[in-house]
Amino acid sequence: MSGLLCGTKRKKQVSDLHEEGKNAINAPLLPSGTEIHPEDALLEENAERIMLDPSSHENPKFKDLVKTLTEWINSELEEERIIVKDLEEDCYDGQVLQKLFEKLSGRKLNVAEVTQSEIGQKQKLQTVLEAVNSVLRPHGWTVEWSVESIHSKYLVSIVYLLVALAMHFQAAIRLPEHVSVQVVVVKKLEGILQTAVLTKELTTTTEMMMGRFERDAFDTLLDHAPDKLNVVKSSLITFVNKHLNKLNLEVTELESQFADGVYLILLMGLLEDYFVPLYNFFLTPESFEQKVHNVAFAFELMQDGGLMKPKARPEDVVNLNLKATLRVLYNLFTNYKNSE
Repeated sequence: MSGLLCGTKRKKQVSDLHEEGKNAINAPLLPSGTEIHPEDALLEENAERIMLDPSSHENPKFKDLVKTLTEWINSELEEERIIVKDLEEDCYDGQVLQKLFEKLSGRKLNVAEVTQSEIGQKQKLQTVLEAVNSVLRPHGWTVEWSVESIHSKYLVSIVYLLVALAMHFQAAIRLPEHVSVQVVVVKKLEGILQTAVLTKELTTTTEMMMGRFERDAFDTLLDHAPDKLNVVKSSLITFVNKHLNKLNLEVTELESQFADGVYLILLMGLLEDYFVPLYNFFLTPESFEQKVHNVAFAFELMQDGGLMKPKARPEDVVNLNLKATLRVLYNLFTNYKNSE
């Protein structure tokens, strides 16, 4: 009799699990095509699981964002000989995120280099994310990631984190704007699986995302003292022409004539008193990418000369962003104004 009762109880447990799975499948808010995972039925009461809606995987703008972030990581970590092919599979254990943060911030984290166990991986992730959050939170970034979400390979959390790092450290990349995805939330309430669909905004506009940074003197100048802007521009034009005239070059429009990076590179050579080999840059750039290459190379020359990395992004200078160009040139002016 006891064996019969145990068998009946087991059948009821299996039946309950099947019923919960059926409830999840038939839930009205669940988008078509979403895969139901067996672990959903085993969720604890009030626990939830979040997944990316399969339709968002095929969203062209989202795919472009993932591709851009992947290429950016590979570019940053080229010297480490790290190649990322899949953000979910390559970022979940904390190794790539550790190396990326160390490269961007210049900080060395006290973590084990290689961790195979789940506990070790989560400990590494904890250390990495604590360091990341300490840098990003003061600048207004909302933490949309956690050790659990990244270790469980939740792509939306990984992308949120990478976008924040790229924008904060002014990566020389152009992120697609207004990228949103749908996520499915499965939650157990009173023994029944409830589902809902939420929209997550991964990027807004570049200007809005960059707006998280502290405003500087040029923001104040443009907003509150536009009449003084021409005085600043005139001083900077006088400064750059003092040096560019040595090559029979002259600047009359700051935002447009520095946009392809050529004058910036030549100016750095004059200020530091060296010749920049022509094979290092595009003397007559035609494409957007070639212009970005030139401006980014000029930024490298500035850092080689002991200057801080410019706050502006190369893309902003190429896009004729006046504030970005003014910031770059003012940085040169303050460091080289007494140079002959």
